[in-house]
Amino acid sequence: MATNGTASTNGASNKVFLIWGGEGWVAGHLKELLQQQNEKVFTTTVRMENREAVMAELDRVKPTHVLNCAGCTGRPNVDWCEDNKEQVIRSNVIGTLNLTDCCFLKNVHCTVFATGCIYAYDSKHPPGGEGYLEADPANFGGSYYSATKSKVEELMTTYSNCLILRLRMPVSDDLHPRSFVTKISKYDRVVNIPNSNTILHDLLPCAIQLASAGDTGIYNFTNPGAISHNEVLSLFKKHVRPDFEWKNFSEEEQSKILKAGRSNCELNSDKLVKRMKDFGVEVKDVHTAYDECFQRMKANGVK
Repeated sequence: MATNGTASTNGASNKVFLIWGGEGWVAGHLKELLQQQNEKVFTTTVRMENREAVMAELDRVKPTHVLNCAGCTGRPNVDWCEDNKEQVIRSNVIGTLNLTDCCFLKNVHCTVFATGCIYAYDSKHPPGGEGYLEADPANFGGSYYSATKSKVEELMTTYSNCLILRLRMPVSDDLHPRSFVTKISKYDRVVNIPNSNTILHDLLPCAIQLASAGDTGIYNFTNPGAISHNEVLSLFKKHVRPDFEWKNFSEEEQSKILKAGRSNCELNSDKLVKRMKDFGVEVKDVHTAYDECFQRMKANGVK
C-alpha cells in the first residue's frame, strides 16, 4: 500500500509523485526533498513484478510521476546476485519493465534510478581519457547485477514515458551504510582507480526537475569528472576524520576476494550539465562536490 508522505501541499503543483521502493535509502532522500518543495508525495513497497498489485496501486494513488528506486543490488554487496540470479531477474528485469509498462499504459511519467556500472575502461575510454556517452553500448558484464542492468536499460529506452538516470557509487552527506564513502572507509584495503560518482545532495534535486519537466531517455547521472578512491579518502581524512588511515591493493588482488567483477569507468556528464543549465543549475565537478560534501559532514558533526 502507498503511504502519504506529505504534511502539507500548500503552494504545491498539481503533480503527484509516487516513489517505488519507498523504504530505501535514495527513496528517503527524494521523499524529504519533495516534502520540502510542498509536493504531494506517496511511497510504496508493492513488488514491481506483481502486475495486478502495481496496476491497483497506480489506480489508487493516481500519480502523475513515478520515481522508481526499487530493485536488487545485493546484501552486503553485488556478489549476492551471483547466487540469487532468479530473484535478480524477477526484480531488476521483470519488475522494472513491468512497472515501466504499467506506467506507460496509465500515461504516467516513470523515472528509473538505474546504474552506470555497465562500463569498464578500455583502449578508447582509458582512465583520464574520454568518458562513456549515453549512447555507447555497455561493455561490462563482469557481475550478474551489471549484466541484467544493461539488458533492461536497452529495453526500457523503447518506452516514451521513461527517464533513465545512471547513478554511480552514490554518496550522501552522512555515513549511511549504503553510501560509497561508508563502504570504502570500512574496507581493510581499497583499490585506487578513478571513477564517476553521484553526490546525492547535488543531483537528486536535478532528478526531480528532470522528472517534473517530463524529460525522457538516458542521462549519465554523475558529477562531471572522475575521482580515485585515494582522492576520496584523502578529502574524508582532511575534513571529517583526521586520524583515518587506509591501505591499497591491486585489482588483481581484489579479484581474489570477490565473487563478481567490479565496474570501473568514467561517464561523460555533458548532457546532464547542458540540460541543467536550462533550469539555471550548475552541476559541480566531482572533486568540488566531494569537498563540499565532507565540509557539510563536518559541520553536521559526522565523525
